[in-house]
Amino acid sequence: MTELDTRFVRSLFPVFQRPGATDLAFFENAGGACACGPVLEHFERFNRDYKVQPYGSFEPARMAGEAMDAGYATIAALLGTRTENLTLGPSTTLNTYVLAEALRHQFAPGDEIVVTNQDHEANIGCWRKLEEFGVLIREWQVDPASGELDTTRLEELVGPRTRLLAFTLSSNVIGTLNPVAEIVAIARRHGALVVGDGVSYAPHAMLDVERSGLDFYLFSTYKTFATHVGVLWGNDRALALTRNQGHFFNADNPLARLNPAGPQHGEIAALAGLGEYFDLLYSHHHDTQAFESDGGSAHQRTMAVCRLFQAHESRLVQRLIDGLTEVPGLQLLGRGSDQLATRSSVVSLRVSGSRSASDIAHQLGLRGIGVRAGHFYAVRLMEAMGIDPGEGVLRISPVHYNTQEEIDRLLAALMEIVG
Repeated sequence: MTELDTRFVRSLFPVFQRPGATDLAFFENAGGACACGPVLEHFERFNRDYKVQPYGSFEPARMAGEAMDAGYATIAALLGTRTENLTLGPSTTLNTYVLAEALRHQFAPGDEIVVTNQDHEANIGCWRKLEEFGVLIREWQVDPASGELDTTRLEELVGPRTRLLAFTLSSNVIGTLNPVAEIVAIARRHGALVVGDGVSYAPHAMLDVERSGLDFYLFSTYKTFATHVGVLWGNDRALALTRNQGHFFNADNPLARLNPAGPQHGEIAALAGLGEYFDLLYSHHHDTQAFESDGGSAHQRTMAVCRLFQAHESRLVQRLIDGLTEVPGLQLLGRGSDQLATRSSVVSLRVSGSRSASDIAHQLGLRGIGVRAGHFYAVRLMEAMGIDPGEGVLRISPVHYNTQEEIDRLLAALMEIVG
């Protein structure tokens, strides 16, 4: 496989071209990644040239509408779906809350919803709120020692009254990639809807939503090198079950009926640049002409680029995890370097000794290394694993634009701080 050209990658991010950019090694990507140049160009162009109410007949309004249409079309193409199956809202947290409201009428008292205690709270809290309407919440609990979910336990939880299962594709703390196909199959045996949270998954791989088996899939584009937009996808059958949450006159508008807040014009228009980013990476690493002559789609090109991401990130994480074994007082959460195929590049550490996670994060920041400490909205996971949510863990989250030199710099700094 062609190796990812990180020098070319970083040339497409303005943040890395500014004076003094090499002074910062940015490893807080799980909290929000840097925006790529094509996205910023589209965003700047929208705000400079046609930031008016879109879809009017005069030129700036027409151009604004066309730019938004391009943003919708780009996300649909990257996911291998249709724009009619998408809602682009202000955030994944809000999209999930709206989705729960849109499905509430489907649940009768005594019906059951299964959630995990591994997830970000956004994919848990909105479903738990339905308890006040008589819905029973059943919690798929992690192993306290590992933070892992065991599908045999899920088999024991789902039953004839299970109406919905919500889970994360990848933990935003321990980094485990959960077995989507197996989880979906268990839920399907009882006819339950399946909601997949991809916020921590999407920065590393673009899901083929139509083949995933999921009914709904959500992620945030500010985690995928673009503007702050929440993406909600649903298949045709599942969307038909939802009730309109927008204005009554938008009940038949597939782009608006699950977005009561209304679309963010410039942020959505800027998403066209995300497709350009993936195409630039593809053409730099592959023979685009040959690929297109074979019928390649934007989704297939994106998947090919994501395979380069994953191979590069696996090398980074192996170097990181292996190096961490030499640093005292840091306990790795999640799978080790011998299980890279089933974990993302999110690496969290439990801290012991005289230093705290927040203190280490602060000391790294003074050295120009960006990480974060905390619970990362996975409070229930922290409590299950016996970790004080107030202190949390030290989280290091490289992505494809990070380098092995930055990993080495991080390891050296950690040894200096706690060694």
